[in-house]
Amino acid sequence: MSVLLQMAMFPTDHGESKSEYVAEVIKVIRESGFPYQLTPMATIIETEKLSDALNIIQKCYDTLDRLDCNRVYAPITFDIRKGHKNRLKGKVKSIENKIGKVSK
Repeated sequence: MSVLLQMAMFPTDHGESKSEYVAEVIKVIRESGFPYQLTPMATIIETEKLSDALNIIQKCYDTLDRLDCNRVYAPITFDIRKGHKNRLKGKVKSIENKIGKVSK
C-alpha cells in the first residue's frame, strides 16, 4: 500500500514568519526515514501504512506544542492506494512520460 500524505503545519500565534517552526516540523519528517518532498506550500510524504502517516502528524504537532505554540494550522490530505509503491516519484514520472520533463 502507498499512503501519500500532503501536509503543512505551523503556528498561527507566533508572528508573520513561520520558517523557524516549519524547519522544526521538517526535521521530524526527515527523521521519520520516509521519503518526502518539500514544496513552497506543503510537504508530501509517502508511507506504507496509514498509521505511520498519522504518527508523523502527531510527532509534528508534539514538536510545535513543545515550542509553546497555542494555535496550530494544519491542512492535511491523504491519497491511499493499495497495491502500489513509490508513488511520490511515480506519479511525477507518469506525467513526464506524457509531456516530457516538468519543472522541479
